Amino acid sequence: MAEIECVYCGDFFEESPRHKNQTCCKKKECKNAKKVAWQRQKKKTDPDYRANQKSSQKRWVQENPDYWQEYRRKNPEKAERNRILQSIRNRRTRSTEGVTKMDSSLIAKMDASNPDRFEIVGQFWMVPVIAKMDASKINILRIPACYP
Repeated sequence: MAEIECVYCGDFFEESPRHKNQTCCKKKECKNAKKVAWQRQKKKTDPDYRANQKSSQKRWVQENPDYWQEYRRKNPEKAERNRILQSIRNRRTRSTEGVTKMDSSLIAKMDASNPDRFEIVGQFWMVPVIAKMDASKINILRIPACYP
């Protein structure tokens, strides 16, 4: 059997012959991390799964209405930490609310080119890898050589 690296902890483990494309070792933390990653991906891609999770969570909250009050009473240090972090998040949100986006007409003259003379070469989606941003649709255009 070949030894492969666990995606979650980085340790090497012996690959199981029964599990093709095995990515994580047998440690409980790694299995939990794999499950969480699967659930996160499933929620992003499957609207039915997302709706079921939401309704299940809503039902649990209705059945356990005093859970969070009891949790905060039993864990005052965690409640205080959350209050501090929430005030930081609120401050950050307030500081970005007043910021206006730059008007694109200040950057370039909008009527400077005639878009009818461009030939569309292709359309692509630019998907950011590092920052958490939405994908952007980009049109690739060929500009004629005789264009003034």
